[in-house]
Amino acid sequence: MIYSTATIPVNPEGETKLTREQVWKGLELKARDARLFLPPGLCTRCDVIEESPTHFVREATIAGSNIREIITLEPHSKVTFFQATGPREGAIINELFEDEAGALQLKFYCYLGLRGKEPDGPEEQAEQTQFDSDKGYKAALVSTLKRTRELLAESRL
Repeated sequence: MIYSTATIPVNPEGETKLTREQVWKGLELKARDARLFLPPGLCTRCDVIEESPTHFVREATIAGSNIREIITLEPHSKVTFFQATGPREGAIINELFEDEAGALQLKFYCYLGLRGKEPDGPEEQAEQTQFDSDKGYKAALVSTLKRTRELLAESRL
């Protein structure tokens, strides 16, 4: 199994200050259309195909893989992506919270496996290494906040 976690401050020195509401809008927008937040060409399709009061379902093509995710939103707090189909199974969570000092933080954590692959085998170990690297999900958190700031500056948030 793959477990990874990363937490970053929402408002580091030198960056445009974001409110919880603004970060939440960015997270919700990312959940609905990953194309706006991922590097160009990485996500070529992202469609919400079903909605209910408790969740929505999106189908996407990311890095060439077709994925179906069930996404739950806990307003102003947490987005959970359940991997229903695709190369991974499990859950990816983005959580917004205040630390002990009251500073807004954005946390990523996941618990995943690779479908059809040996648990803790070479493919999962390689995926774990990628998740934990500087180019893994910590970088994704940083880019999510960067894109949120850009959308805010463009009055699109």
